[in-house]
Amino acid sequence: MRAVNESAFDTRAEADLVENLHAQAVPVISLVAEEGGSVVGHILFGPVDLPDHPDLKVMGLGPVAVVPERQCQGIGSALVRAGLDRCRRSGVGAVVLVGHPEYYPRFGFVPGAGFGIHCAYDVPEEAFMALELRPGYLKDASGVVKYHDAFDHV
Repeated sequence: MRAVNESAFDTRAEADLVENLHAQAVPVISLVAEEGGSVVGHILFGPVDLPDHPDLKVMGLGPVAVVPERQCQGIGSALVRAGLDRCRRSGVGAVVLVGHPEYYPRFGFVPGAGFGIHCAYDVPEEAFMALELRPGYLKDASGVVKYHDAFDHV
């Protein structure tokens, strides 16, 4: 997983983040894509908090990585779909992310502000997105989403 994340990003920060989340966060959903016995992609979902709504089970998607020579071939999309399905089966009600606003809507993600939730980090409003895995799950939610402390070092 580390090699995939290091090859997919400009720095080692995401690879360090994955290792720290695996060691510190509970629960974590981590999936890999393999091809010919080699790992070519990885996705991680970790817990996030909506402090005013501690009863909500929400996960944060990220990072998702695919080795450069296999990007734009559907591996990332397959990982996102499989990860969302695993989250749904694990009882997660919603997933949030900070990502490219032109990529993630294909999976149903919309700006989090539409649900009254916002990111704790200074990111463009359209880059912070949410997806309800159970319709209406975020209906009464509001506030600032707090990511795991490991994200503070990225």
